[in-house]
Amino acid sequence: MVKKLIFFLFVTSTLLSQDKYIHAGKVYESNTGKYLSNKTIIISDNIISSIEDGFIEPKNQNIELYDLKTKVIIPGLIDFHVHMESESGGKEKYINRFQDSKVDVAFKSTVVAKKTLLAGFTTVRDVGGSGVNIALRNAINRGLVVGPRIFTSGKTIATTGGHGDPTNGYRQDLFDDPGPQDGVVNSISDARKAVRYRYKNGADLIKITATGGVMSMAKNGQNPQFTEEVMKAIVSTANDYGMHVAAHAHGDEGMFRAVKAGVKTIEHGSIMKERTMKLMKEKNAYLVPTISAGEHVVKMASIPGYYPEIIIPKALEVGVQNKASTKKAYEMGVPISFGTDAGVFPHGDNAGEFVYWDEIGIPTEYSLRAATITNAKLLNMENLLGQIKKGFYADIIATNNSPHEDISTLKNVVFVMKDGKVYKK
Repeated sequence: MVKKLIFFLFVTSTLLSQDKYIHAGKVYESNTGKYLSNKTIIISDNIISSIEDGFIEPKNQNIELYDLKTKVIIPGLIDFHVHMESESGGKEKYINRFQDSKVDVAFKSTVVAKKTLLAGFTTVRDVGGSGVNIALRNAINRGLVVGPRIFTSGKTIATTGGHGDPTNGYRQDLFDDPGPQDGVVNSISDARKAVRYRYKNGADLIKITATGGVMSMAKNGQNPQFTEEVMKAIVSTANDYGMHVAAHAHGDEGMFRAVKAGVKTIEHGSIMKERTMKLMKEKNAYLVPTISAGEHVVKMASIPGYYPEIIIPKALEVGVQNKASTKKAYEMGVPISFGTDAGVFPHGDNAGEFVYWDEIGIPTEYSLRAATITNAKLLNMENLLGQIKKGFYADIIATNNSPHEDISTLKNVVFVMKDGKVYKK
């Protein structure tokens, strides 16, 4: 009886760890920009164990074989700016703040997570929520929820009344004065404490709101909202804890201060001047343009009654300038990372950002590298993510056509594997 049990356990474990084979017609090498033809990708557990020439037939009939001979194989995409806790919407989003509990938010976020993964984004950087995003990350890592690999900032750090103050738009008798634990700071000591709270709660990075924002219930969409000294305290403390800092910024003064203070990424950069572009090149700070969000809010702001009145002028003022600023930043040689701001527009439509980049003259090769190798490097995961290569995580997607021939093919991903497991085929 014992021998039979041991044999059963051996066979079961062998089957569970069986390799997977992919017969790939074309494989995109993100590090060289070349396409390799007729390859067999062999996956062991969640790692690419080898890439062989030709279409090798598995010797073991239990090995899973995926025939993608007519498809283009690409590393799983990385979106560097999403909000997994929220979905796009108009006035109802602001009402939901009073109606939805964290449990409601959590259940909704699981739907968002699955949409994002099936769209071909196997990794995302979540830059702001209530803290549910940390629990969502953990649930995905444990296999309880289907979704992308998440690196998250937890709750954004803001100033009193600034973009990210969770009490904006509330009646005064409904709230106390929020502090560092709630992500609201007004001094260097507050700032350091807020960073440490994020670390304590399990954040992977820090997100600050260096300027006003479009979607918050506050009238200014671009004014600077932190002093440089406070931002320096945030950056130095974050670095002490092994975290980088992302700064939401629409207006130039706020983003200029943020870059001087040492933030790693500027989110949106809608009204960026040449002085900031030059400084970003000097400091090797990255722009995360999120053109998709700008285009979406301008479109929706033209629908009467869709957004609260305080949002509309900001959407029309800031959103329309994002494309032009991104184009100029690219032409000046500012490093650019791929991010979309999904949540401001519908999740699952993330790949539309590639089309916007193409429209302003950013080459496909640059945008693909930005969404793979560049973002993997910024996450300090360049040895595991962003390439289809031996020893890397088996994060693999497939499209019908080459993105270099038709960039919009990325909006129709036909195969998704993350960590060696197939979610779409």
